[in-house]
Amino acid sequence: MFGSIDKSKGLLFCTYDLGRTITNSQNTLRQEIEQMDGNRLLNTAPGDLAAHFAEKFSITPIRLLQDQWYADTTEVQVDVRYDRMRFIEDTSRPALVPGERTEVRVPFEGEPDLFYSQASTFSTNPPRALITGNELVLRYEGPADSPREVRPLVDQALRDIEQYLGWQRPMIEAHNAALSGIATQAIEQRRARLLAQSQRASALGIPIKRRDGAPKTYVVPTARRNAAPSLPPASSAAFTPEPTWAMEQYEQALKIMQDMALVMERSPAAFKSMNEEALRQHFLVQLNGQFEGKATGETFNMEGKTDILLREGDRNVFIAECKIWKGPKAFGDAIDQLLGYATWRDGKAAILVFNRGVDTSTVLAGIDATAKAHPNFKRPINWPHESGFRYVLSSKGDANREIILTVLVFHVPS
Repeated sequence: MFGSIDKSKGLLFCTYDLGRTITNSQNTLRQEIEQMDGNRLLNTAPGDLAAHFAEKFSITPIRLLQDQWYADTTEVQVDVRYDRMRFIEDTSRPALVPGERTEVRVPFEGEPDLFYSQASTFSTNPPRALITGNELVLRYEGPADSPREVRPLVDQALRDIEQYLGWQRPMIEAHNAALSGIATQAIEQRRARLLAQSQRASALGIPIKRRDGAPKTYVVPTARRNAAPSLPPASSAAFTPEPTWAMEQYEQALKIMQDMALVMERSPAAFKSMNEEALRQHFLVQLNGQFEGKATGETFNMEGKTDILLREGDRNVFIAECKIWKGPKAFGDAIDQLLGYATWRDGKAAILVFNRGVDTSTVLAGIDATAKAHPNFKRPINWPHESGFRYVLSSKGDANREIILTVLVFHVPS
């Protein structure tokens, strides 16, 4: 991301343009997504891929670890030919006198090249220091016969450096915050083009031959850091598009189920003696009333004991489980049961938890802890709901097949 420069002069914060560096980094991110093998991209979960590129191209700002600083003083010969307080007749050659060198070393975290990057705000008198490994080195020399107080110079230099680092941070934070969106947009645009290209190729009705020399796997480019993030694992086999259930329909189905739960809460006597299967039947009636008979032939039906399934051909696109709360272990078993039915890429699922007599906060805490501890848990989704959660899980055996799971808690009379 940064070029090579002569760093021996010690002039800081004036070599690179940080804004241009950030722009180049974001453009490189987009280029890497464009150059990635198409099947490899399509077979990788978009969220994981975006997170990979966001991590790879993030910039770690510098943080001085002044609590770990240390100093060293050594004897040296000091050139005083330009000292106005001394009479030096010949200034064409060094005039050496005994002196001392004081070095103050301040360890730091972050990317060293940022010490040479100029933010949009700067002064015309940048500080000087040497950067050695992960240490900032402040060096002062003076003749032994006229020593000077070094500590005020050190304090002023560190104040100046911290000011420059402070000018950098808003730019770096804005860049890092934007990376996920930039990567997501680039991935979505490339996926859309690849899928459209695949559909046009299929419409030809002619077998497609893979071009000679086409990459079968994606090689991670040389990274900027020693601990570079690795690309999420995925197959580079030919991608087969699969239909997905639109989020609007998913949200509509969830709303139907929430409305049905309100009916239960308002008419407790009618549902007091019902078990999971009987409660499930009421949801099926409402769902089929809204979705059955559409052009796609969508229909909700039951398979097994407590499942609500929406099928497209031989695949389950939406799965819901109705469970009376019996503790975290039983809830974990419900997740396992649900994952056993999930076969589509980008599947949608729900678990309806019926709570009878247990404190609501206890149920919600148990649900959240169990879901996040599940081996297939990937990440939570921000979904403001007073009695529910939403997560992304991976399907069994393939981390790139993701399932959106919404959990809703309803009160039913005991």
